[in-house]
Order: sequence, then structure tokens, then C-alpha cells
Amino acid sequence: MGIILANSKDAQVVHKLMLQAFKEYEHATPPSSALSETVESIEQALNNGQQAFISYMEDQHVAMVRFTLSNQGIYFFRLSVIPEKQGQGLAKALIVELENYARAQGKRISECKVRMNVPRNIELYRSLGYVITKETIGENRNGFSLPIVTMEKKL
Repeated sequence: MGIILANSKDAQVVHKLMLQAFKEYEHATPPSSALSETVESIEQALNNGQQAFISYMEDQHVAMVRFTLSNQGIYFFRLSVIPEKQGQGLAKALIVELENYARAQGKRISECKVRMNVPRNIELYRSLGYVITKETIGENRNGFSLPIVTMEKKL
């Protein structure tokens, strides 16, 4: 397995991986906003400070995570592993890479937000040392209330 730091030319790969991974949330209430993103919106984000890691196995792209850096930390989101490769440690490997990258940039905190109704994701982050620091109710653009937790880890 390898992991590369993406650039804006990789927007199509990032988009494809994200759609494959988030397809399971297509009928969630509300559906994930990841499903309405486009290659163009991702390319624009990658040109404007957002970054991403892409993981591959035997020349096949299998996972990715997007992130931004702030003064003190790193915020990651849209962690995506294609369905047929889930449960093989790819998400954990990406998070380890992300944390190492953040430390190398002098960052001290890693943070993400997770839907409360997806306990397996909360447990994944807990297993890596993340703790819930905040619970909020986010308003989705479709008018649905969405219980969300913020999880953090000191690096």
C-alpha cells in the first residue's frame, strides 16, 4: 500500500473514491452532502488550500482523506475507503499518515466531525486516541437536524 499527497489534478480520483465510499449514505436522513460535490468543486478546493491524501494498492486507488491546516491543528473530513477494501486498516493508515504530516508541520491537534448516528466511525477514531470534545446539532441545507460530534486528538 502506498499513500500520496494529492494535487488539484487528482480531483477526479478524490471525487470517485468519495462517491464510492459515501454511496451507503445516499438514503440517510439527511443524505451526505459529500454526494453533491463535483470534480470541479473538489479541484477548486484543492487549489485554494485544501489538501488530500490518496491511498493505493497495486496501482488501484482505494482510499482518500481530505484536510485543511490551521494555526494549531489539522482538520480532516470525507475519509473514504471503497466498500470492497473496508475493514482492512486503510482508514487507520490514512489517519496515521495525516497525523505524521500534521506533526511535521508543527501542528498539535487533529480534529474531525462525525455524525452521531454512525457509531462505527466514532469507535474507529476512539480506537486511535480521539475523544469527543463537543456535541452539536447541525442544520443540513435540506432543513434536517443532524447530531454531530467533534472529536480531537492531541498530537
